[in-house]
Amino acid sequence: MIRRLLLSAGIFSVVDVRAHCDLPCGVYDPAQARIEAQSVKACMEKYHGSDDPIFRARAVEIKEQRSHLVKEHLWVLWTDYFKPPHFEAYPQLHELFNQATKLAGAAGTKGSLDTAVADDLLAKIDEIADIFWETKKV
Repeated sequence: MIRRLLLSAGIFSVVDVRAHCDLPCGVYDPAQARIEAQSVKACMEKYHGSDDPIFRARAVEIKEQRSHLVKEHLWVLWTDYFKPPHFEAYPQLHELFNQATKLAGAAGTKGSLDTAVADDLLAKIDEIADIFWETKKV
């Protein structure tokens, strides 16, 4: 009630913002990207296993949504977790993220129904995860 009065009086304003975390929380894990990528591959397999056009359309829509989530999870790791010392120690890291996000994009799993593309994406995520867990040992 008081907040509403302050808003209407122009004393208080609301700004809509979006972020991985408000704190930042410091909780990062490439497993989030991997789970979404596994879902992408499963949608592809279900698509190929069905003759129902409605089911297939749903599988494609969900696959595209999950592909985008893969990219978001990778972006959070790339831009929020990994810092310059990581990129110095692992010079291939920028290229791995670039390749992985492209594999989750329109030229990759978002625009393809080929499970081999999903396997390539999963492999890139695993490479990123290996480096991620190495950095956690320090």
